[in-house]
Amino acid sequence: MAPISIPTTARLPSSLRVDPSNPAVFKLLNRLSRASLLTLALDWLDEQNLALAAPYLRQPSSPDYDDDEDDDEDEYADDFHPPARSLGALQELYTSLQSRKGSKREVIDRIIEGDWRHGLTLYQLAMADIQYLYDHPTSQKWAAYRIMPLKPLSTNEEEEDQQPEVDKESLVIPRFHPSTFLKNLQAQVPPDVKAHYNFDRHRTLPLSILRIFILDSPYNTSLGLQSGSSKTGRKATATTTFDTSRTVYIAFPDASPYIYISKPQLLSGSAPAAGPSSAAATKTTGINTTAGEAKSLQHLLLVGIPAALSRPRQRFCLKPTSLATRNLNELLDRRGGANTRQGAAGGGWSIYADEMRDKGKGKRGNRETPLDTVLPSPPLSEEEEGGGNKEEHGAAGRKKKRLEPPLLLSPGAKREERERKRRKLVAKARFAETALVGDGKGVERVDIIIEDEFPSSFTHHSSSTISSSSSSTTSSSSSSSRDRDRDRDRERDRERERDRDRERDKEKDTPGDRRSGPSSSTGAATEAAGKQREQWRPNVKLTFHGSHVFAGIRQLVEAGIVDGERMPGWLTGEEGVTLGKVKNGRIRGNKGSGL
Repeated sequence: MAPISIPTTARLPSSLRVDPSNPAVFKLLNRLSRASLLTLALDWLDEQNLALAAPYLRQPSSPDYDDDEDDDEDEYADDFHPPARSLGALQELYTSLQSRKGSKREVIDRIIEGDWRHGLTLYQLAMADIQYLYDHPTSQKWAAYRIMPLKPLSTNEEEEDQQPEVDKESLVIPRFHPSTFLKNLQAQVPPDVKAHYNFDRHRTLPLSILRIFILDSPYNTSLGLQSGSSKTGRKATATTTFDTSRTVYIAFPDASPYIYISKPQLLSGSAPAAGPSSAAATKTTGINTTAGEAKSLQHLLLVGIPAALSRPRQRFCLKPTSLATRNLNELLDRRGGANTRQGAAGGGWSIYADEMRDKGKGKRGNRETPLDTVLPSPPLSEEEEGGGNKEEHGAAGRKKKRLEPPLLLSPGAKREERERKRRKLVAKARFAETALVGDGKGVERVDIIIEDEFPSSFTHHSSSTISSSSSSTTSSSSSSSRDRDRDRDRERDRERERDRDRERDKEKDTPGDRRSGPSSSTGAATEAAGKQREQWRPNVKLTFHGSHVFAGIRQLVEAGIVDGERMPGWLTGEEGVTLGKVKNGRIRGNKGSGL
């Protein structure tokens, strides 16, 4: 009789085994290298993981028969990977495989067809997936979210339908306990969705990673791992592929009001199902999702994260920070914990936030400050560049440069060398110690939309200039083109000042103070003309691609392709956003996030 599976709200147990013939098992293992597979197998055989990753071993011989050992040999005589007799023998086998060369397929076949022929547990698959994340740190695209407290709701009956507001003045962050968080998060999961959770402490970074494996099934048994059935001839065979499964990672930095959520990943490689977006969920959680992700299974978990972090009379929400990258080091540097800068100072301002910055002359640990009475050594000075060529002379410890033969350079080469040093100084002043190629804090993509007001068209300004001063134009027909350009620039400045004055008056005026008469019609016409000028804006969008966008911009400054002195500050990465809008020369993150 087939086992009975009852729909339940419980999560998937870590001890649930997946059949080795499942294509997802081979796909997860085949992504790893041979060395990682052997290390992973030894981790499974460790005493701490043995309860959830027990291998298939030979049964101990019975004392009633003397020839049981021979029967045992006959049973596995045709087995290409016979099971080991003990756990110690299996550990020695995988240790010996590490010391010799071989193929990766050999190790995979040994795991699937030999030592774990009875199936791999969800815990083992989670360890294999996280091992791939360690081997390929840039395999996931992470987005940073800030945990924001909400103001308590009013008890008035008239305001029962009010939406919770974010308390921007509060500095409270939720207390995080893994078991409590998983219990509250599971309560937010619908009953027709099953998830498997696995926490792991990152090996090198100060954060904890939660892997969530989401399955579209109401069962938490082996029946939930079957995605459907296909009829072949007269017999119906069940398929065991994870067509509807998703994997989401959530990183929790130590002592930080931020969390990092990875982009949902499909095991089958298919795209998420399309559907209408959920405006209510976006409004309450701050997570902006596309139409395809609104009704997806992983989005249901993301909506439940703020509720899982909340407590009675203390609610929280997630606010996007417009920072998305594949590099966890960059996220920790920009949106990290108490031991990082948290993005408060980037670019050239980072020297004031780094407590362990090298100030030169062997001094470390003193934060740079503009109020310091001792001036710092200038960058790229002869003292720093030629530090290794100096010798001490005399009791006073005076340092003198070693005499070197002068280099004979042409005037053009000297001028080019001075320009090169100046560009390097400008780049160091704008970027400081950030945006270096080998710093491991690269951003792969930056999207910027320009919304700056552009000057009015030439025809509009020329017509206004002619109508206001026609007599002066006819009398000064012999003036030079330089004077006309100067007058045109002055007129444009006056127009901008008038536009700013009209905007200030518009903000000060109230509906009751509006006047009637000819002046009001003139004001309406002027306002309409101002709106017409404001509507003329080209659609400009800048997209930067690369392994390290801001390091590439720094190299362009040092090469003289980009003017480092006139370059805007958001091109140095000092604002800490990868998606934003520029208006009036200042950048603002998407939907108001950022600095």
